[in-house]
Amino acid sequence: MEKPNQTSLLAEFILLGLSAHPKLEKTLFVLILLTYLVILLGNGLLILVTILDSRLHTPMYFFLGNLSFLDICYTTSSVPLVLDGFLTPQKTISFSACAIQMFLSFSMAGTECVLLSMMAFDRYVAICNPLRYPVVMSRAVYVPMAAGSWALGGVASLVHTSLAIQLPFCGANVINHFACEILAVLKLACADISINVISMGVTNVIFLGVPVLFISVSYVFIIATILRIPSAEGRKKAFSTCSAHLTVVIIFYGTLFFMYGKPKSKDSQGADKEDLADKLIPLFYGVVTPMLNPIIYSLRNKDVKAAVRSLVSQKCFSR
Repeated sequence: MEKPNQTSLLAEFILLGLSAHPKLEKTLFVLILLTYLVILLGNGLLILVTILDSRLHTPMYFFLGNLSFLDICYTTSSVPLVLDGFLTPQKTISFSACAIQMFLSFSMAGTECVLLSMMAFDRYVAICNPLRYPVVMSRAVYVPMAAGSWALGGVASLVHTSLAIQLPFCGANVINHFACEILAVLKLACADISINVISMGVTNVIFLGVPVLFISVSYVFIIATILRIPSAEGRKKAFSTCSAHLTVVIIFYGTLFFMYGKPKSKDSQGADKEDLADKLIPLFYGVVTPMLNPIIYSLRNKDVKAAVRSLVSQKCFSR
């Protein structure tokens, strides 16, 4: 008897999504669509004011503009696919499109991890070494820092995506997710994925462990410096310059560690609930955090609010 071909080439994947919960799909479609529009509007407005307002041509706002552009790219790499999946009965995606989507989402996530640590360094220099800030954070320094963040995220994603698409698949093509999430794709491979697992572990240390440690150490020095400021008004003013970034970091990494560190259910009923939660938590994480970033920076930053008001007033007068 001939053995079946175990390495058949897959032309497409089927995204399971929330097929078992059709009513929930309709509700989520409206919520995700509205959230996505807020993301485009909020982050697009932040990018616009950081470009048009000369007062915001500083390293901090340059990084903020990069973060806003990154959030738009990150959500755009997956949200349209998710929304289409809510409306299309047969949720399929070609092998090549799955690889591209997987590369883009992983690249944006890795870039944001590094970019947030670059922003922490910027705040450290601004508060702990204010006199040297113009020299240390010159344009020749902060532009390569941002570019390096994008490059690191792209290279890491290219490595993992290349390793994933080279794996043989034995015909199983149902991804139990909304999009081509790399871990969900690896589960379908019919070969040893130990290299993929090891490389993912190394990447987690580089893009999660190292930035968290770097940001934590930076804020230890920042807080220590702020506490040494004699006046309460001075301490308040100094902390306000980094409070928005600290809030974004806590939300970003707090949600991330909660998502991957929560305990798993052992009973069958709990497993079903866990399966639904494993899908919904990353989905909301992928849209809520990019939506909150421009809101946090707008509400807690007088310069951004002034720039937005100035831009709006100019548009009103021009009409």
